[in-house]
Amino acid sequence: MGREFVNWSGSLSFTPAEYAEPADEDEVRALVRRARETGTTLRPVGSGHSSSPLVRTDGILASLDRLAGVIADDDGLATVRAGTKLKALGEGLYDAGLAMDNLGDVDYQSIAGATATGTHGTGLGFGNLSTQVAGVRLVTGTGDTVDVSADHHPELLPAARLSLGALGVLTRVTLAVQPRYQLHRRSWCAPVAWTLDHLAELQHTNRNMDFYWYPRNDLTQVRVMNRVDQTPDERVWHAPRVPGSAAVDEPREVHVAPTHRAIPRHRELRFEEIEYMLPVEALPACFAEVRRRIRQRHRRVAGWRVLVRSIAADDIWLSNAYGRPTATIACLQNTTLPYEEYFRDMEAVFRQYGGRPHWGKKHWLTARELRPLYPRWEDFQALRRRLDPDGVFLTPDLARLLEEA
Repeated sequence: MGREFVNWSGSLSFTPAEYAEPADEDEVRALVRRARETGTTLRPVGSGHSSSPLVRTDGILASLDRLAGVIADDDGLATVRAGTKLKALGEGLYDAGLAMDNLGDVDYQSIAGATATGTHGTGLGFGNLSTQVAGVRLVTGTGDTVDVSADHHPELLPAARLSLGALGVLTRVTLAVQPRYQLHRRSWCAPVAWTLDHLAELQHTNRNMDFYWYPRNDLTQVRVMNRVDQTPDERVWHAPRVPGSAAVDEPREVHVAPTHRAIPRHRELRFEEIEYMLPVEALPACFAEVRRRIRQRHRRVAGWRVLVRSIAADDIWLSNAYGRPTATIACLQNTTLPYEEYFRDMEAVFRQYGGRPHWGKKHWLTARELRPLYPRWEDFQALRRRLDPDGVFLTPDLARLLEEA
């Protein structure tokens, strides 16, 4: 039976014809084969954190929640079930003496959903989470199971690591991991001019670095993280004092914890978000225009903050960081406030500077605009049609993204 699905922010809601919760791979295969035989669509869903309508279907919505848990670890690799939430994954790896290389700000996503949409953290030396995927097992649109890794169908790996759920339903994900470690996290406030002046140095002297800009007071919050056992720079950063305010050269936060506890942040307040990935050299001019427009046009409704991060280049076909070192700008907006006019204006700026939209967040691009942004676009489409010849996973929303009218 169908039941209403509402995503994390509340901006996407729909009622599929059927809501399924397969407990194992055999049940996933049976669902896909039934969808193919009846001519309906099937979409997998993880935690529902995405703001984009990637999971919307009037057919079968297949939750991966019951496909959870760490299966095995071996020689720098860990295999987990696709529905495993990042928080539980972090704890499971930690108990085994392991850790992921990097994480994003939230840990309630599933590993399949996070990697399939290009979720990322920050740091010049770190790609998005998909770059940590060493292999996957997926059920294709024909109901067959395919293992993809360096040893099995390696030609599929650059597509399967980040696939939007368009190639099949992931049932297992194999991750490159490392021995567990702790991070020292520190944050402080500073004037925006100071942060921009010191941005490159902050990025190069810290393992992870990002900053929030607050439109209402024109201040930034700088965040840096370094491994406790491998601090690359003994410098203690101090931001200048802001006239008329409390000292801001004292850290707002100092925290030491394992990586899966140090990086993600718990938030009660829910929000909408648009984020674009830019060529790193475009960041200064793009951020300046974003800041100018927000202050002149949107300060009345821009109730929250703008986040700036960095991602290393990769070779994943649909990755937003494909082929180029990447800077990201994200605009966050409380769900109680209007966002579309504000976000559309920001999207126009991002596109002017060669940006690629985050697959899991708000944007208004279709296949016509997306195709020129990805050099391996046609290779991905050819593989998608081969693995899903009948369009079992191709809903109207996904078709708008992947197929030109």
